[in-house]
Amino acid sequence: MTEKREYTGDYPDKTLYIPGPTEVREDVIESMCEPMFGHRMDRMTDLYTTIVEDTKEFLGTDNEVVILTGSGTEFMESSILNLVDENVLVTTCGSFSERQANVAERLGKSVDTLEYEWGQAVKPADVRERLETSDTDYDVVTCVMNESSTGVRNPVEEIGDVVADFEETYFVVDAVSALGGDYVDIDAHGIDVIFTSVQKAFAMPPGLAVCVVSDDAYERELESESASWYGGFQRTIDYYERKGQTHSTPAIPVMLAYRTQMKHMLSEGHDARDERHREMAEYTREWAREHFDMFPEEGYESQTVACIENTQGIDVAETIETVSEEYDMVFSNGYGSQLGEETFRIGHMGEHDLESIRELTDAIEDVAGL
Repeated sequence: MTEKREYTGDYPDKTLYIPGPTEVREDVIESMCEPMFGHRMDRMTDLYTTIVEDTKEFLGTDNEVVILTGSGTEFMESSILNLVDENVLVTTCGSFSERQANVAERLGKSVDTLEYEWGQAVKPADVRERLETSDTDYDVVTCVMNESSTGVRNPVEEIGDVVADFEETYFVVDAVSALGGDYVDIDAHGIDVIFTSVQKAFAMPPGLAVCVVSDDAYERELESESASWYGGFQRTIDYYERKGQTHSTPAIPVMLAYRTQMKHMLSEGHDARDERHREMAEYTREWAREHFDMFPEEGYESQTVACIENTQGIDVAETIETVSEEYDMVFSNGYGSQLGEETFRIGHMGEHDLESIRELTDAIEDVAGL
């Protein structure tokens, strides 16, 4: 049985280079310290409408935006409940896409998978072939945009274009570790639902999930007999239209942090933020190929999380621990037992820049004797 370990608050600060949570600006953290107020007060309406409309502006979408207390997993689950009557095609190429299949099965849906080896990317042509040749009429196709277990960035834009050719099939994208650090034109590519968690590339404290919902997905949910109560599109969007608030009590302090950070993101601009993340990703890949190798299929590397193949056989766990102790920087081992020592991962997302990423790679070189 797990024993209590008292939290003391007396810990050294560590700079986070993990796939999330990531670094948070000081003024964003300070925003959470405002006096508490009621979630049915006018002040809450001012706060919630601000963060919703600012998010629409930042993402460049005319679709509806829902922001709820929870992790992105909330919308992973509710999107299945809201849109799948019976059949769903889940594309899998790593742990989090496999989790989507597991969630759908647990919800009693009939799940087919289009499977790829870990490290490989989902191919739009394969999705088209499956949809054209299958005897099953799929309500939904799902895809993880950024498979952070393997560092693969799937071409969700092209996949969305394929799914759009099948009018009765909806496209759901898990962008938990990418949105805000990797530009995607949501409205242009038939993406009916795309969701994220704010502690990743949005660079906010954990506690909120963001979901963008197309009009078609909203209308589809109206026909559903198994729609989610907490994350139902009709329930959340209609309440926002009537009240400008959430239907259930939100994590107000985190929404205050969201307001501050989204102003920073709007000031930087979506294109500039995308370019900064691209520069970090390109530098990290070059460094990895000089000393190790990249794990993902070439041409499909993530823009926010580098999964690096441990070709030199370094002790990954020991290197992580020593870098943490000597440099107060934390990066991540490979995901789970399957990739634990075979790979390691660097999160280059949020508020990091080239200089801060170089500081980490210099520390790894020193500790690993590269």
